[in-house]
Amino acid sequence: MATYCQLEPYQIESLTNVEAKKMSKKFDVDTELVRKLAELLSETGLGEIEYEESGVRIRVTKPSYQSSPIVTADIKSPDISTDVNLDRSSLQGAVTAPMVGTIYMASAPGEPPFVKVGDSVSKGQTILVIEAMKTFNEISAHCDGNLSEILVNDGQPVEYGEVLALIS
Repeated sequence: MATYCQLEPYQIESLTNVEAKKMSKKFDVDTELVRKLAELLSETGLGEIEYEESGVRIRVTKPSYQSSPIVTADIKSPDISTDVNLDRSSLQGAVTAPMVGTIYMASAPGEPPFVKVGDSVSKGQTILVIEAMKTFNEISAHCDGNLSEILVNDGQPVEYGEVLALIS
């Protein structure tokens, strides 16, 4: 069994009772040494430090704080067959994101959008832009037709291959 002396927020452990009996009856804790060891713990980020001199051993440890338990819940993953982007990406008129970035509907804030649902578009016409790494990349229609649906919102982050719009 060990003899303990508590100093906030560190724990100091002295000799065991058997070891203490071998020494003199009186055991004085060098508080200055304890403070230096505690300061050393804080400076180095260590969790524990032990010092021994002339048969006297002092161990200083930071208390371990337990975090609150993690609560988990069963979350049903979406059924892949009902994912809108997976179903629509196989369509001939699907316009997909060629890169990861942020989608914009207009050339600048406050400007009218490049296109609106129902507009007639021609092959090569800019319909959206994706900003990636401070560079704006035009997304062009890959075929002639009518813009039947826009599946993203202005300022929305998009992933590579995500369906952005449908041209019919």
